[in-house]
Amino acid sequence: MICTLAIWLAVTAMCVGFRPEHLWIALLLAILFFSTGVTRRLVVALLPFIIFGISYDWMNIVHNYEVNPVDIEGLYNTEKSLFGIAASDGTLLTPNEYFSLNRLPWMDIAGGFFYLCWVPVPILFGLYLYFGGQVREYLHFAIVFLLVNLIGFAGYYIHPAAPPWYVAKYGFDFLLGTPGDVAGLGAFDEATGLGIFNGLYGRNSNVFAAVPSLHSAYTLVALIYSLRSRSPWWMSAFLGVVTLGIWFTAVYTSHHYIIDVTLGIACALVGFLLFEYVFMRVPAFARFMGRYEKYVGKSN
Repeated sequence: MICTLAIWLAVTAMCVGFRPEHLWIALLLAILFFSTGVTRRLVVALLPFIIFGISYDWMNIVHNYEVNPVDIEGLYNTEKSLFGIAASDGTLLTPNEYFSLNRLPWMDIAGGFFYLCWVPVPILFGLYLYFGGQVREYLHFAIVFLLVNLIGFAGYYIHPAAPPWYVAKYGFDFLLGTPGDVAGLGAFDEATGLGIFNGLYGRNSNVFAAVPSLHSAYTLVALIYSLRSRSPWWMSAFLGVVTLGIWFTAVYTSHHYIIDVTLGIACALVGFLLFEYVFMRVPAFARFMGRYEKYVGKSN
């Protein structure tokens, strides 16, 4: 464990850039792993989420725009041709452009709250399953969550793409080193005075990862497994509302096109189907999952 954490810290420091939270996370994981059998099994159970966090951070080692050209104008024009909305003067607008001209304060607030749910809610749902004794359902959910991310990350490198706010701010030219932008989510920060999204998006070093929208996938995966597990009806209803809210907010705030959202939904469904109906039918993989479940499900 210590060697693994040391390698992670070394690679991150050399290739991405060291931040204090890296050390705090490493210390926390080491303490949990070596404290008791219960906390050690918790760390092992959380491995899919830990791998997700590391892989997300390590995408900064090689940016997707260094691998393939960035789609800026083509995606914009395709969105407009498929989902364009005619303005009063006859001009055809993308849905993002339409919403930027027709904003409502209550939507700004609601959208901000929905977008804040995109990672915390799925993780909390996973912990609910794990500590509620639904270990098998938890592991299936956690590994599908990781698989969906890996599919989405591959999409970022196969087809780098600019978000709608980039077109609105910079046009169709590719500008290296473009900083992240809160876009429409800035209205939430202004209304609440919290500055949450400015902090989050100000540190985004790769803005050309709009396709697919993984924001649109995460709570959908949680919703699917809430329906497959022994979750109360209100939890599934809550996840359903949050999922729809995130889909709408992604477009409303100009962080994603409808195309991006649709492909994010497709990522979630493909990841779920691959795991449950392909991987789990491979005997060796099913046996591995059985051993994994048995280990992390021990009570002492």
